[in-house]
Amino acid sequence: MISKPWLRAGLAAGVSLVASGAQAAYTAEQVGKVVRLTDTATQTVVSFTPSVGNLTFEMRVKGHNVLYFPFESVDEYRRGFSGNPFLAPWANRLDEPAFYANGRRYAFDMELGNVRGQNPIHGLLSRAEGWEVVEVEADATSAWATSRLEFFRYPLWMKQFPFAHTIEMTHRLKDGVLEVHTLLRNLSVEPMPVSIGFHPYFQLTDSTRDEWTISVAARRQWLLDDDKIPTGETVPIGELFPDPAAVPLRDFDLDHVFGDLVRDESGRAVMSVRGRSQRVDVILGPRYRVVVIYAPRPRPRPDGGPEAGAAPDRNFVCFEPMTGITNAMNAAHKGLYPELQSVPPGGEWEESFWVRPTGF
Repeated sequence: MISKPWLRAGLAAGVSLVASGAQAAYTAEQVGKVVRLTDTATQTVVSFTPSVGNLTFEMRVKGHNVLYFPFESVDEYRRGFSGNPFLAPWANRLDEPAFYANGRRYAFDMELGNVRGQNPIHGLLSRAEGWEVVEVEADATSAWATSRLEFFRYPLWMKQFPFAHTIEMTHRLKDGVLEVHTLLRNLSVEPMPVSIGFHPYFQLTDSTRDEWTISVAARRQWLLDDDKIPTGETVPIGELFPDPAAVPLRDFDLDHVFGDLVRDESGRAVMSVRGRSQRVDVILGPRYRVVVIYAPRPRPRPDGGPEAGAAPDRNFVCFEPMTGITNAMNAAHKGLYPELQSVPPGGEWEESFWVRPTGF
């Protein structure tokens, strides 16, 4: 069932379909401004829109949307934040309207209007146009689609982050699990810092936030200042969560940065949220070295109702895959963060994270 009016309008615009495998178990289609991947066996459908930041706004499992997306139109989304926004060329906040790379300071041109605030947040691309769909395919084992953004073609972006590069993002649906794979190609003659991330909003439909339990596979928490910028100090995660494997969400108001992730033999770390029977696991590949967890408590209004805004109930939890801590580029320049990643001239960086729902 198609729930959003703007999605229904897109479907009326025309269809490009690829399907194969026994009884077309997997299908992939581009319909207007929407790309849809379907896994018939698990009744899972993933939808994203390249024209608005390559945003994934639905991952429906047997009709239940795993992604929190309370908006009725894409224009409404432009004024808020939900689904799975891509954050680049920096994720989260910076401690000044500038970034540091290769020993130099790059000050933002604040008059351009694409960077706002003394603590610029979430980069330039969360609502970006310009993504081109280059592949929509399905076979007997999965369905996938790849989009490309040629960052270097946009002068207003290059003015703020003067590293010529391209970004390819592949969404792949297999056995009811969504993989989001990102590939950066550095076309510059200098190393390009990598400080990207995603900000996915997850929800369960069998219970409310106060009934959820989360599991945090990390050993350290980064301490933050009043602007939510890491100070450079860390403490054991046990100082916040007595049992990181079973954290009752009702007891916490979270916007925290965690590192030193606990990984399996393949180098992957798993964060989870559990309800009565439903569960969502977010699996981070090795180059996602940090997770930010955002799960704010609802704020009551003076009249006793929930806080006004796009998400008044705040019935979500965000497990944010990050390549580094908040303010990673500037913290590295100050000697506070030795793990900043970079791409050499002509080189590539790539990594995936996965979303695995169960119990729906």
